[in-house]
Amino acid sequence: MGSRTALVEDLMERFPQVPREAVFKEDLLRGGVAFDPSALSDNESGEVKPKSYFIFSFDHGTLPELGEAALRRPPEEIILTGGPYDLRRTVVSVRVNPASPYRVAADEEGLLGLYLDGKRIADVGVPPMPEYYRHKLSSGKSVMEVAPTIQWGYLIYLTVFRVCQYFGAKEECQYCDINHNWRQHKAAGRPYTGVKDVDEVLEALEIIDRYDTAKASTAYTLTGGAITSKLQGRDEADFYGMYAKAIEEHFPNRWIGKVVAQALPKDDVQRFKDYGVQIYHPNYEVWDEYLFKMYCPGKERYVGRDEWHKRILDSADVFGARNVIPNFVAGVEMAEPFGFKTVDEAIASTTEGLRFFMSNGITPRFTTWCPEPTTPLGKANPQGAPLEYHIRLLQAYRQTMDDFGLSSPPGYGPPGPGRAVFSVSSFMDSLPAQEPLEV
Repeated sequence: MGSRTALVEDLMERFPQVPREAVFKEDLLRGGVAFDPSALSDNESGEVKPKSYFIFSFDHGTLPELGEAALRRPPEEIILTGGPYDLRRTVVSVRVNPASPYRVAADEEGLLGLYLDGKRIADVGVPPMPEYYRHKLSSGKSVMEVAPTIQWGYLIYLTVFRVCQYFGAKEECQYCDINHNWRQHKAAGRPYTGVKDVDEVLEALEIIDRYDTAKASTAYTLTGGAITSKLQGRDEADFYGMYAKAIEEHFPNRWIGKVVAQALPKDDVQRFKDYGVQIYHPNYEVWDEYLFKMYCPGKERYVGRDEWHKRILDSADVFGARNVIPNFVAGVEMAEPFGFKTVDEAIASTTEGLRFFMSNGITPRFTTWCPEPTTPLGKANPQGAPLEYHIRLLQAYRQTMDDFGLSSPPGYGPPGPGRAVFSVSSFMDSLPAQEPLEV
């Protein structure tokens, strides 16, 4: 193919069942986007909601390598519409890559657009600065630092533990930069609280609740690094659970409560439920047995793949299968040095995992892999997985859901092209545009 445009158009023609919006979205997520200075934000003092770096960097360069985008943050997300492909409203999480063939820039009239191979392919909308971001906590911290919102305001993302106790080359997941992201923000002098205080989280949520008069924020996610021993004297279920308990006591029924944690024993999972959590995300990361061992060495060492999967199934007894939604990192199946060499092999393996869980009523979701350069897999695979893999995965995902009569999972907003708000993969954009059954 002579250009990126030709490759994208070829895939849209070959896979017409996949919405054209999802093809562009997956390419932007897997390969990133460059920003002209005219498209950057004025950080927290401007009119555009800036990128919060809510858990990982999701960038294709370190902060010092991003140029002006490290000083004036890009927007948290962008919305694509119109253009020669007549794109329906598509929300895309921003992953900065100064070398990307995609570029966001303003035209002579100041209107932002997305350009590919020098051609304007879509109009670009940016999220307005929410009123609740303009108010500080009593400590002086910003709401964006303590309780940022993503998915166009739908989800409050509470990374209450900013590092991971799987530490070092022999334990860290090989695609994950949570620990480096912590280090780079501290080195840059940015506020980046390691362990968030429960009272500060509640104060930030009170500000959001007060000023989010449209009730756009519908769910919160509690997450952070794995806890392999204790943190502040608590095990993982009690540490993350204490935040859920406090939130549910102070704001009963205000938001859908979700927690991303390890696959824990059933008694621990029951504690999450007792604390008020409604949706449990025990992420399985990658399906293939060998790749799980190679790319998730800490999880293999402390729990093991088979036990991890058993615990996921067991958690359905506590939450109900529909409310257990494990994530996988789509694309690492093809990461060198150990990944599959062909798209056919990778799709077959991933689909095997989807069928395993969906046959038990559990609907996984996925995040499109961004090869962050400080991770082992990012260094070895700067281009990520082929776009064809991501497009065929969307096709396989929807087909497997249809095979088992499943619908879009709760806590992710509306499904369907032009309606979805989930921003870090296109799985919701690729599902039928029906109203989801919330919890």
